[in-house]
Amino acid sequence: MTEGQVVLQQPRHVRLTTAKFLTRLLLLVMGAGLVSVGLEIFLVPNAIIDGGITGISIITSHLTGLPLGIFLFFFNLPFLFLGYKQIGKTFALSTLFGVAVMSIGTYLLHPVKPLTIDPLLAAVFGGVILGVGVGLVIRVGGSLDGTEIVAILLTKRLPFSVGEIVMCCNIFILGSAGFVFGWDHAMYSLIAYFIAYKMIDITIEGFNESKAVWVISDDFREIGAAIMSRLGRGVTYMNGEGGFTGGAKTVIFCVITRIEEAKLKTIVGEIDKNAFVAVGNIHDVRGGRFKKKDIH
Repeated sequence: MTEGQVVLQQPRHVRLTTAKFLTRLLLLVMGAGLVSVGLEIFLVPNAIIDGGITGISIITSHLTGLPLGIFLFFFNLPFLFLGYKQIGKTFALSTLFGVAVMSIGTYLLHPVKPLTIDPLLAAVFGGVILGVGVGLVIRVGGSLDGTEIVAILLTKRLPFSVGEIVMCCNIFILGSAGFVFGWDHAMYSLIAYFIAYKMIDITIEGFNESKAVWVISDDFREIGAAIMSRLGRGVTYMNGEGGFTGGAKTVIFCVITRIEEAKLKTIVGEIDKNAFVAVGNIHDVRGGRFKKKDIH
């Protein structure tokens, strides 16, 4: 090492407290258990599949007559190794535990009679339960399907995003259900997959989705003061530069809830009807002073 060089230390891994560890285990068990219920009590008895490795496992189980849990576990094993290499040890162990619970759950629930034999009801309620279960597992840093891990690897070699690769894989898998179970069941599978996809988002992000707001106006001080006093939200002033004019601009940044968006736009419009306002979705907000103040 030459003089003047700075050696950066690797950040120390912080171990989970006992309470957080037990909470993670509980959510993994709940999530994997819900997925087992969604599969064996609703989807599988009605010949409806899910996307990814789960869908491949359902088709293989149907063709071979062997228990679904065997394929869910062993088909996901190769992706656990890839996940360990690409994402980390915690992810791999969480995924291994979740997949094991899901596999055992499907085995234990297989003899239980389905709650409905109506394929539409099965697709709707099975998709909801499945999506909530998967969402809980993802929230604590795990996964129950190896498709996304494959997509992460392929996106380095192909000019497609992770979402595009996952979508293509699932279209192929769901389309295969048409040849195995019939095209009407393939369409029910598509309904179940879409519902599960939306429920995963809701479970991960919650119903109280936040909004990020950027406002550019010459009356930035007055607008910022009005947002703080009339909306009870803090604001941050950021320095910017106009791309066309090259002039200095001040950008107001704040975070609000979905139901406060209309009021904020009203406040800005009352002060400067020509102000530039941009609103974007935020899935998670932590730290800072996001807590709303009382307004009078």
